[in-house]
Amino acid sequence: MANRDRIVGPGDSSFDRDDSPFLRPQTLDEFDVGQGPLIEQLRIAIQAAKQRGDVLEHILFDGPPGLGKTTLAHIIAHEMEAVIRKTSGPALERPSDLVGILTNLDHGDIFFIDEIHRLPRVVEEYLYPAMEDFRIDFVVDRGPYAKTITLELKPFTLIGATTRAGMLTAPLRERFGIFQHLDFYTPEQLTRIVARAAKVLNIKLDDGGARELAARARGTARIATRLLRRVRDYAQIMGDGSIDRDMAREALAAMQVDDRGLDTLDRKYLRTIIDYYNGGPVGLNAIAATLDEDQDTLEDVVEPYLLKIGFVIRTSRGRIVTQRAYDHLKVDKPAPRIEGNQEHLPL
Repeated sequence: MANRDRIVGPGDSSFDRDDSPFLRPQTLDEFDVGQGPLIEQLRIAIQAAKQRGDVLEHILFDGPPGLGKTTLAHIIAHEMEAVIRKTSGPALERPSDLVGILTNLDHGDIFFIDEIHRLPRVVEEYLYPAMEDFRIDFVVDRGPYAKTITLELKPFTLIGATTRAGMLTAPLRERFGIFQHLDFYTPEQLTRIVARAAKVLNIKLDDGGARELAARARGTARIATRLLRRVRDYAQIMGDGSIDRDMAREALAAMQVDDRGLDTLDRKYLRTIIDYYNGGPVGLNAIAATLDEDQDTLEDVVEPYLLKIGFVIRTSRGRIVTQRAYDHLKVDKPAPRIEGNQEHLPL
């Protein structure tokens, strides 16, 4: 199953519906579930900027997909009473793509770039003066006839979102005035998120059903609301439309999502390391080749949650499955290798 079609995949999925924007919180108060310190800092920055009549500082959000980086960008635009323009790093292939957007921004607009770590370097360099001095410098002609033309921009706020902050260049990272990291939610926090989504979607959901969905949502708000919609469909056809703990368990079992939120790909990943590589250590490229999956998909989508719950650890020699994973999968830990000088692919 491709990553984009995984029910528990944190990225945008074909399972998601057009009603998803209505599930997004519209204000900082509505979003304040598990991100208290982050929200408080944003609230102070927004209030201070509005009192000064100034634009908000540039903001960088870092964290795994599905935790609310895009939602926060929309909330900030709402709180600042500003228009938001959205794009992504891969979509800005040429400097002209970026310049066209920047020159059409009005004073105080929010410019949101998702996956900002994937900006081409030639495009990124045009952002430096735009972020610092609200201008763009063009070089026309060449050699002794070369000259620089400066185009003034209206003050704006750039909000970048990335799942790989380490891939950002230092010059770009240092131009953000506010840097915030989003972490996974707890089951208790996700229970509140699911309950709110059920109310918005007019779904009959009791506390037991909400806790069951939250426990299997992999610490991710987007997955929690997606599971809610899928279980809603199941309950509508197989029951009376209401969702309690038993109905949630039955529906999620039919979707092959277990009690820790692992799906078929997660279990295949773990069993590959156990069955083919004796539990590890083994390099990620070897796992990807064995599974016939994209290496970036495993590293960005599958591994973060397995690392978070302690099912896998990363060492200098590669990935190793932990005892927790053996217990969850109900399999015995393989006996130690007896062959000598076994080479493993590096991390």
